[in-house]
This record gives sequence, C-alpha cells and structure tokens, in this order.
Amino acid sequence: MNDDVFGFETQAIHAGQEPDPVTGAVVPPIYQTSTYKQDGIGGTRGGYEYSRTANPTRTALETCLAALENGERAFAFASGMAAEDCLIRTLCRPGDRVFIPSDAYGGTFRLFDKVLTGWGLSYASVRQTDLEAVATAAAQQRPRLIWAETPTNPLLSIVDIRALASIAHEVGALLVVDNTFASPYLQRPLELGADVVVHSTTKYLGGHSDVVGGALIVRDAENVKDISFTQNATGAVAGPFDAWLTLRGVKTLAARMDRHCANAASVARMLSDHPAVESVLYPGLAEHPGHDIAKSQMRDFGGMVSFRVRGGSGPEGVPRDGEERAVEICARTKLFTLGESLGGVESLIEHPARMTHASTAGSPLEVPADLIRLSVGIEDPADLIADLRQALS
Repeated sequence: MNDDVFGFETQAIHAGQEPDPVTGAVVPPIYQTSTYKQDGIGGTRGGYEYSRTANPTRTALETCLAALENGERAFAFASGMAAEDCLIRTLCRPGDRVFIPSDAYGGTFRLFDKVLTGWGLSYASVRQTDLEAVATAAAQQRPRLIWAETPTNPLLSIVDIRALASIAHEVGALLVVDNTFASPYLQRPLELGADVVVHSTTKYLGGHSDVVGGALIVRDAENVKDISFTQNATGAVAGPFDAWLTLRGVKTLAARMDRHCANAASVARMLSDHPAVESVLYPGLAEHPGHDIAKSQMRDFGGMVSFRVRGGSGPEGVPRDGEERAVEICARTKLFTLGESLGGVESLIEHPARMTHASTAGSPLEVPADLIRLSVGIEDPADLIADLRQALS
C-alpha cells in the first residue's frame, strides 16, 4: 500500500494491515507467541526471533502509527510513561537539562522530578506560551530536549509547535511533543518541525478504555536505531493483544474524534454561560488565548474541556470555597463517570488537584484546586449537558 496517496481515514484502516497472506483474514491476527522457529542459527523469518524484540501484531500497530503521524518509524510500548522513560534514557545523559511545560501532565512531572533527577537529569518548567521567555532560557541553559504538550493537561494551553521547534533547533535541542490530547487526526507535530511525538495510546488512539499503551514516533531515521536498542534492552513493549486492541481502536479514530470535538464544543459553550462557572478552558472558544494558534495547527479543538468553579453557599448559607464546590460537582454527575484517564467513548470527570495531578502539589506546577477536567465522550450531547447542569445546580 502506498500510504502517500491515501487520506487519514484510509490509512487508519489499512496502513500496516494488509490481509493475512496465508488465510486472507482482513484483520491482522494476534500473534500470541513469545518466540519463533529459526531456519538455522541467525536464519529468522521476517526478522522475528523473540517477541520482546519484535512481534508481527506490534509491527502492524507501529506501521499504522508511523503513517498517521507521517513519521519515519513508530515504537509501541506497554504504557505512555514507559515510552517517555525510554525516550529520555535514549536521547539524554546524566547532566543534561530538559525543559518541560509549566503545566505539564502530573505523570510526566513525577517522572522528571522523582525519577530522572536521581539519574542525574535536571529540568526546568517553562511557560511555553511565552516564546520569548523560552528562547531566552534556551539560549542560557542549552537544554538537550524541549518537552511540550499541546493542548496541555489539564489547563489546555496551546503551544506554537513550529515556533517552539525553531527555538529548540537554534540551540541544538530536540523538540518532543506529547500529542495525546489532540491525536494525529487533529494535529501532526512532526510536520510542524517536532522531532519526536509521544502518545499515551490508552487515550484517543485506543479509544475504548480497555487497553493501556504508549508510543513514540520519530520524524527521521537518525534516532531510530538507538530507540530500538533501548526499547529492546529495557523491554517495556506492548504485548500482542494490547497492540491488537489499540489497532482496532485506531480504525475508528477519525469518526470518534469528530464526535468528541462536536460534543466538547457544545459542553464548553454551555459552561461559558453558566453562573456557577468562573472560567472555561477550551481552545475552541474564541476568547481562549491560544485559539488562533490552535486553529492554525489543528483540524479541530479536541474533546477535553476544563473549567474553574465559583464557591458559592452550601446548606443554610454556609460559604464554600471553589475546591469544595469542585469536589461536590464531580460527585454529583451521573453520565460523566468520576475517573482518571481520558479519550474513551464514555465521558469522564475528575478533580486534577486530588487525582491525576496530585503529584504536582506544592510545586510550581500545582494546578488550581477549583479546577474540573472533563473528557467529553460521544454520547448524546443533550444528555451530557443536562447531566452537567444538574451537577452544577
């Protein structure tokens, strides 16, 4: 299949997924095997010798992800954090410095702050929406990597990928973009100058909250050999059944993302007009500070919505602060399930300060206590809006 002549939706269904040459099965089989018969010492069939090193089902997923991100090569991992750890330990050495977003995902912050600093890596959190500040800091500190998220988790800030890539390359750094929130359907960072894309494939790529995984996609061949070696040496690879489930989810990514985006836009508009809501963080709103940049580098604005709530009064007029009110709202929804993660077909609600971003407490990356994060699913939007209205009442 010549991927260059096909659109995104076609590649999602066919890239790396040719009918099985033996049986004609249109769905790639699950190669649930740990090892492979060799035709003599060193005589492998198709390069497969041991499934930590390579597995045909994982290869199908990796081929598809590389096509969707328009990258040179993809690598599938057991989780998004495993992908991040492999990348850092491949591209960095003790003594190197990395820039991370000032509102990075809590798990990413924990990895850098609690694990990789013990390995000898140092990091700085930088407000990446301030490109002048990033450029100044990069010129002074000469980071090995600039690590970006756009939209960020959970504040939904938007970073100008092309401009950030230029800043990184000017000082000899690589730009890594976590594209989990957008997915390759909405945004392709490698085409905007990024060097590596990271995904938690658990989220929109898998799309059904039934599998955990991660991926790296690289823009050119320069780092492929080193990442491949580290992945094999450390072994946190996607298993064949997990790869198969993720690949199944990818087939419907485009259709699901269209619905996620439409539903999220409807929810964001309702929240913007609700008297109990202090502010709405959604790049699809014209008043969002990153709206124009998002419009220029994304197909649509995504399925994630965050908002901050007003405190108000409780029973018998007792005042409540925003955190107490936010926790109460999270407990009151019926269709929005209280839970971590995101990107599944079902809608989720969470309180980042106490859940996904609890690790940032007391740090410069601490998230507002009155913040609620929504992963807007593909249910009937009227039902979702009604659920939020009753929870906010």
